[in-house]
Amino acid sequence: MIYLDNNSTTALDPFVLEKMLPFFSTHYGNASSQTHSAGWIAAEAVEIARQQIANLISCEKDEIIFTSGATESINIALQGLFKKNGNVRNKIISSPTEHKAVLDVLNYLKTLGAKIEMVSVDGQGEIDLDSLKNLVDENTLAVCIMAANNETGTLQNLSLISEVTHGAGAYFFSDASQAIGKIRVDVNELGIDIMALSAHKFYGPKGVGALFLRRKNPRINLEPIYFGGGQENNLRPGSLNVTGIVGMGFAAEMAEKEWWQNSVKISKLRTFLEQSFEFEFGIKINGSIKNRLCNTTNICFNGLKADELIPKLPLIAMSTGSACTSALKQPSHVLKAMGKSEKEIFSSIRFSIGKFNTQEEIEEVVINFKKVLK
Repeated sequence: MIYLDNNSTTALDPFVLEKMLPFFSTHYGNASSQTHSAGWIAAEAVEIARQQIANLISCEKDEIIFTSGATESINIALQGLFKKNGNVRNKIISSPTEHKAVLDVLNYLKTLGAKIEMVSVDGQGEIDLDSLKNLVDENTLAVCIMAANNETGTLQNLSLISEVTHGAGAYFFSDASQAIGKIRVDVNELGIDIMALSAHKFYGPKGVGALFLRRKNPRINLEPIYFGGGQENNLRPGSLNVTGIVGMGFAAEMAEKEWWQNSVKISKLRTFLEQSFEFEFGIKINGSIKNRLCNTTNICFNGLKADELIPKLPLIAMSTGSACTSALKQPSHVLKAMGKSEKEIFSSIRFSIGKFNTQEEIEEVVINFKKVLK
């Protein structure tokens, strides 16, 4: 199989696996056990990983909370923020192109009394800043905008969004799952107060993620949504997944060192794929051409049905959108919010390239598409 679905998940890097293996067997201690060396070794490994992730996003080590992934981080953050502060401010502003992990939590918060408003996006999926400025007010608790869209790769101008958000005295939350490891993310430069990330999006293991919570200017306080154990500042109780955390930490260290060289290589592969398809089939690209991730292209094949085309290419892993909604026979909510017609949406395929892909693989993809489409 030629794997071009890296926005769904990346392969575990072999060097990351190597770092994890001792913690499956030799160093199996519980990081909360403080009466013997097995626990001390595990606890030290967790703190090393915490620092590695902090280095990647330029924050302090104690601003990192370990979770099972971005979805849990989003729940802890948004539910906890509203339950702590919703009696003072109850408006949360987001975007219709957010991942379902954010949109579904916001729908739940509506039942608790939250006022949810959506900022408009343009045809490229970029936030309309004038629309945001009109929505934020003294009742706004938070603005929730993802760093990079998982379906189109469109990047948002987080610095300007955070400036508008902070101007109203609100908090800025960003789901950075797709951005981490692909672009440079500095939470201080971008003005991010709360951020979610997942290890398996940057060549780490599944089942582990992190939540960045700013501790000063402003200090973020959350109401816990889980109870029992007190780990991770009482926000995510339970025995820590030491093995996964070690993997996430080393994947973060690798991402910090490799992201630029990977970006250069991957962007060349994406350009070759797009230009080959444009020459052969006259395709259209959904989303921003200028402001997007280096690895993502969402291509409309002009009237062909994607769900009929994909099964004819079983040796190429690709998708019609988010993995979380791939089983649903409904139009992509992201492309729909961008103003695409149902015909365009059902003709679109997302290709997301990773660091392990090669030029030969991309050439093979083009050859196979030519055979099937002819």
